[in-house]
Amino acid sequence: MDIFLIGDGGHSKVIQDIIRAEGKHKVIGLFDDKYKSETIRRGVLSGPVHSVFERMQENTGVVLAIGNNRIRKNLVEQLQINPTRFITVIHPTAIVSPSATIGRGTVIMPKVVVNANAIVSDHCILNTGSTVEHNCFVNHFTHVSPSATLTGQVYLGEGVDIGAAATIIPGMKVGSWSIIGAGATVVEDIEANQTAVGCPAKVISKASVN
Repeated sequence: MDIFLIGDGGHSKVIQDIIRAEGKHKVIGLFDDKYKSETIRRGVLSGPVHSVFERMQENTGVVLAIGNNRIRKNLVEQLQINPTRFITVIHPTAIVSPSATIGRGTVIMPKVVVNANAIVSDHCILNTGSTVEHNCFVNHFTHVSPSATLTGQVYLGEGVDIGAAATIIPGMKVGSWSIIGAGATVVEDIEANQTAVGCPAKVISKASVN
């Protein structure tokens, strides 16, 4: 399938590599508001985000190639693209259990593991080498950073950002739009809109809800 990527920064470059490795799709358009007008670069169309609507065809899929959770959510709400157009991208080195559920528009990077009965919702990022263990629930617009581990039965609310190499122990809940710092170990539930760091993780501030 032909793919439009919304976003053309560093995160987009990684997704382009994954799409090439996967071998199922072809990137034909890169849309980012850093472009003021449409142009062709190395055979790929680039242009501002609003150009997506003008160029969309029946056989065109879309991936939000933007690392910021809040921006991904805002784009889904603003663009109102048919949800069936969003494509899930999974690197061939990732291991995804047949009993796991992966939502639309989610990106799964190299060497990720998603184990039995895990649910990963729409527009999530499972970054390089992260692990989502059995029976975890990962809500929409979350980002699990490189080498982070969600052990069994972890619940992540919408928009949660798990830092690199962080660990969430079994059964813990992290509320919506909270941030877990790199290397943190979460041993108790974290409420919504909190920032927690350290080992064990302690709340240090209330996260912005804007």
